[in-house]
Amino acid sequence: KLGSNAWANTKRKAKSKIKELAFDLIKLYAKRKATQGIEFPADSYLQNELEASFMYEDTPDQAKATQDVKEDMMKPYPMDRLICGDVGFGKTEVAVRAAFKAIVAGKQVAVLVPTTILALQHAQTFRERLKKFDVKVDYINRFRTSKEKTAIYKALKAGEVDLLIGTHAILNKRVQFKDLGLLIVDEEQKFGVGAKEKLRNMRVNVDTLTLTATPIPRTLQFSLMAARDLSVINTAPPNRQPIDTEVRTFNGEAIKEAIEREVNRGGQVFFVHNRVKNLRDMAAFIKNLVPNADIAVAHGQMEASALEQTLMDFIKGYYEVLVCTNIIETGLDISNANTIIINNAHNFGLSDLHQLRGRVGRSNKKAYCYLLAPPASTLTSDARKRLQTIEQFSELGSGFNIAMRDLDIRGAGNLLGGEQSGFVMNMGYETYQKILEEAIQELKETDYKDLFKEELEQKRAFVQEVNIESDLDMMIPDEYVASIQERLSLYQTLNKIDDEAGITKFSKMLEDRFGKIPKAVHNLFEAIRIRWKAKGLGFERILLKNRKLRCYFISDQSSPFFDSAFFGELLGYIQAKSDHRFFLKQSPRYLLLVVESTNSFQQTSKILKELEAAVLQRLAVKEA
Repeated sequence: KLGSNAWANTKRKAKSKIKELAFDLIKLYAKRKATQGIEFPADSYLQNELEASFMYEDTPDQAKATQDVKEDMMKPYPMDRLICGDVGFGKTEVAVRAAFKAIVAGKQVAVLVPTTILALQHAQTFRERLKKFDVKVDYINRFRTSKEKTAIYKALKAGEVDLLIGTHAILNKRVQFKDLGLLIVDEEQKFGVGAKEKLRNMRVNVDTLTLTATPIPRTLQFSLMAARDLSVINTAPPNRQPIDTEVRTFNGEAIKEAIEREVNRGGQVFFVHNRVKNLRDMAAFIKNLVPNADIAVAHGQMEASALEQTLMDFIKGYYEVLVCTNIIETGLDISNANTIIINNAHNFGLSDLHQLRGRVGRSNKKAYCYLLAPPASTLTSDARKRLQTIEQFSELGSGFNIAMRDLDIRGAGNLLGGEQSGFVMNMGYETYQKILEEAIQELKETDYKDLFKEELEQKRAFVQEVNIESDLDMMIPDEYVASIQERLSLYQTLNKIDDEAGITKFSKMLEDRFGKIPKAVHNLFEAIRIRWKAKGLGFERILLKNRKLRCYFISDQSSPFFDSAFFGELLGYIQAKSDHRFFLKQSPRYLLLVVESTNSFQQTSKILKELEAAVLQRLAVKEA
């Protein structure tokens, strides 16, 4: 409600609650930083040889993620890094390199995966990549016999197995490593609370690398809150094409057409139906639609050897259609399968849909994904939002956006407990994120200033947000951009600009699309420049009204800003300035700088620029 304190109160309440949460998380982070980990040596010639043998060229993001991981491994405290990269964007290769770095240093590596199929596929990938280097790779899942498992446990304990890939079986008490150095967790969101608890005990002083395509809200939150480090792989491998995604109602004719089009171009099709009970009936229905296609059935309750054989035969191309449950969700990498049809898509979660869609489009062929669901009018609001999101974000690299939208739909929950926080629902994700950053920054500057000493010295951002008020026009006028939606989008883009080059690019784009830029928009640009300067000078509110400029310092009297050398020199400069237009004023709540006879944004910008230059010069003289 405008004119009331309701919004300010909501934000204040949220901030105090979020601060408690952030306090616990930073405590967790501090504990990790204080724990003695394994300090791995710098890259050897073997590492360079392995990386050079990768058959594709690294994308820029992939190279950066690899570098981040290796640098973390060389630090004296345990690594905890999340790599968020879309399906098929090369996360596994980053994991292979990290694993090899640990093995060369004489340590063992554990790779934890959610499904038996993924364990099998990873075993093949890691063996293939490391075969030249005499690395002993093994895996355990339910396809292995008890005798085989016992032999693996024994070899592992003796240090004869360098790298073990496995499902939950890795968390078994019988699994004992001789010298574990690195734990790689693929798709952490697939593991339950119990498994994660065991993981936590396992990774006390072991480096941990987590890979995910769509982090669940909680995992993503942890990274956004700096409780763990985050690398995002956003660049798609060359020649990849976006997957055509459509939501449709169940229709035999449309299914027949989609399958026939794929089969006729020599490709293969996944048909996902997540009900084991009538999976065979569905397969018979499809056989009826396309009698000439070879169809196989796969689900998790099949005999291990039969399931393995079916999947291998499908990979080899003996079948054209695989009717299956969501067992194929993670891990299957079949470049020839480029159409996926998901039945009852409204029953799947967002990350499940994104993972399933990622099973196709892994080559340079155009891929298709059809989501079959009842008419939109009969669906719940959340199901409708999920389907709209997956259809909307079909371009390459959209996993991160999908996870963000998931956070919006579901809320983040309490990161360390089970209850939902509800803040996201009350104020929208972006405001929540902003308040979260403020809370974390405040904690870093007060309770944990010793831990974050280096970081704080590098960037002394005492002010997070500057509020500018004026009786001059600063906006995008209706007559300049008529559409409300368009104006809102332009404001959002403008809000994210943080340098002069960004403003230049934005103004060129505006002039291109809408013609000569009006004075009100130029004022808006100047207000953004004022905001940048004000942040550096410690002003959190700028008031330009009635030809008078008022700059309000930080309202929190206990802020470390007031103890800084910068503030001392700023005060000294203002007091030494003999100009009667410039003076300091102390109100009960604020200390403010008042500048008389100021009647434009350009003038304000010039005043702040001169003020900053003078203070920096005084500091430089003092240091010299």
